Amino acid sequence: MTTLQKKSENPIAHLSAEEIELLGKELDEIRQEVLDSRGESDAAYIRTVIDVQRRLELGSRAVLLASFFPPAWLLGTVGLSVAKILENMEIGHNILHGQWDWMRDPKIHSTTWEWDMASPAEQWKHSHNELHHTYTNVVGKDNDLGYGIMRVDEDQRWHPIYLAQPLWNFVNACFFEYGIAAYDLELGKNLASKRRRNDPAFVAGYKQVLGKIRRQATKDYLVHPALSGPSFVPTLLANVTANVVRNLWSHSVIMCGHFPEGVETYEKTSIEGETRGEWYLRQMLGSANISGSKAMHLMTGNLSHQIEHHLFPDLPSNRYAKIAPKVKDLFARNGLRYHEAPLPQQVASAWHKVFRLSLPNGWLAETTPRNAPAQLAKLWKMTTGGPKVRRALSAA
Repeated sequence: MTTLQKKSENPIAHLSAEEIELLGKELDEIRQEVLDSRGESDAAYIRTVIDVQRRLELGSRAVLLASFFPPAWLLGTVGLSVAKILENMEIGHNILHGQWDWMRDPKIHSTTWEWDMASPAEQWKHSHNELHHTYTNVVGKDNDLGYGIMRVDEDQRWHPIYLAQPLWNFVNACFFEYGIAAYDLELGKNLASKRRRNDPAFVAGYKQVLGKIRRQATKDYLVHPALSGPSFVPTLLANVTANVVRNLWSHSVIMCGHFPEGVETYEKTSIEGETRGEWYLRQMLGSANISGSKAMHLMTGNLSHQIEHHLFPDLPSNRYAKIAPKVKDLFARNGLRYHEAPLPQQVASAWHKVFRLSLPNGWLAETTPRNAPAQLAKLWKMTTGGPKVRRALSAA
């Protein structure tokens, strides 16, 4: 497999085809062990999380009835934010992956669950489960990689429009649930031509999204504030705040899983004829973990174990921490980097990459306080001089 990132050394050059397939077989065995041992304790876990989340949301909304009183507003807003994060990350995301379908509980099943997000569950399952998890970090195939709006690799040709990508990324983070809905619809591509805009499948899809957004907005920004009576405005602000907090948190966790420095990206051609072992290897090198406490893992929906999740997306999320040592040992025995760091470090690394790739290749690394004026002049020429000037200056 060929990574797009420019590296002096291939991180998998030391592995033979036979070793890669053996690695895949070991991972298959780890997965089967979990499948064979799923039981009541796992079922009790997800039911407990759902119960706690619902009680927390209900209690927080009750407190917000008195949100004209600042301490009540703060307490209710914090509780509602945590409840929304739990519903989105540990509950909704994982149920929609089919992690709990084996329980045969119609109330906790990927075919019946609808989550507290702007994106309809069925659309999200297609773009996330079928596309993202199949084409993980394949540039041009995986819409989760940069969400279709960012430059994500050095080999992508730089254009001045990418100078704004840190701003786009921040705006996307604040309105993340709507950004997800937009790229589930492949909005940019489908609005580009009249034929695509009028395609019946696209029309049905965006009507479904608009209906879901209307229901979500009515619930959060009309019904619940109205039930608060004289606390209408404070409750409205609390709901807005909780949704933004949930969006920022979800965006940060997902960015940490696939975009920190050192995480691999791939060419489309690199997955042609990909074997089971090679698919596993791409998930291993295209994902990164967040180290932390049990509370951290819960609040990230166990996507703090992004490597394990991408290897086994249909296993119960509460099992990732238990199999992580086996996976980490497999990395070590095969001379591979297990990309793991605390949340602040991973967030900083991901944002560094966003800024670095918004600029021409090497510009950030080559810029010092002494040569900054000359570097800025060069960047200005590349921005205003057209494709030929950009190519000439980038090669200089």
